[in-house]
Amino acid sequence: MSSRDKYAFGIQAFDLSIRVECESAEMRGMLNRFLLPPLERCEVPAGAAQIEIEALEESGGFAIQINAQKISLATNIRDAALAAVKALDDAVVEHLIGLRAVHAGAAKLKGRALLIPASTHAGKSSLVAELLRRGAELFSDEYALVDEDGRVHSYPRPMLLRNGSPRQTLVLPEDLNANFADEPAIVGWILAVDYDPRGAWDVEEISQGEAVMHLLRNTPHEMGQSPEMIHFFSRLAESARCYSGTRGDVAEAADRILQLISRN
Repeated sequence: MSSRDKYAFGIQAFDLSIRVECESAEMRGMLNRFLLPPLERCEVPAGAAQIEIEALEESGGFAIQINAQKISLATNIRDAALAAVKALDDAVVEHLIGLRAVHAGAAKLKGRALLIPASTHAGKSSLVAELLRRGAELFSDEYALVDEDGRVHSYPRPMLLRNGSPRQTLVLPEDLNANFADEPAIVGWILAVDYDPRGAWDVEEISQGEAVMHLLRNTPHEMGQSPEMIHFFSRLAESARCYSGTRGDVAEAADRILQLISRN
């Protein structure tokens, strides 16, 4: 057994095999904590995984590699974990088989999924975190994974929150006294809201067809390679009440969302 094997572990997720390798027990502990943390760890032999993540110690920091390709260089162990989480995001989306992804915050409320489609840095993570503080369960703050029957599945990675700082911080639901959602759910609500720091809550109901267009604008998949996306997202929206507009303060927005959900 090589020294790297000693600090390796595997994860089975989304019909994929993932192998994680690192060169120290400290790094293994960090990656074990933040890479899809609720999923069971298993043994995946070297060369047997669709996704292989390596955290290698280099002069001045840590190199993160996916399938032997260097993705980023971090100066400390926490930034290396953050880089590994982001690298795994891209690799999972690229290798998905039966599921498709949409850039969206996704939380479970009253047994149904709430989707907040938006691009990265649009404030969806802070809004999802605020909903978790109010009793929601986490599907994801970055990618909602959907199946052909229109159900949302958990993508259980930590949230990336800025908390008023330009630096992102890895935050687990347990840090907010919340949990990952452990079962898929149909979508009850789709809320396409843009953040306006000087604005207020200004949201109106839209058609399911308009909501599907919001989802299509926020999927990382290319339509030419995944034409089934229209079917996936149409099924996703057919059971949902759909809204669009703008929001201001995240606490007010969370309160408004809970009021909206309580009415339907």
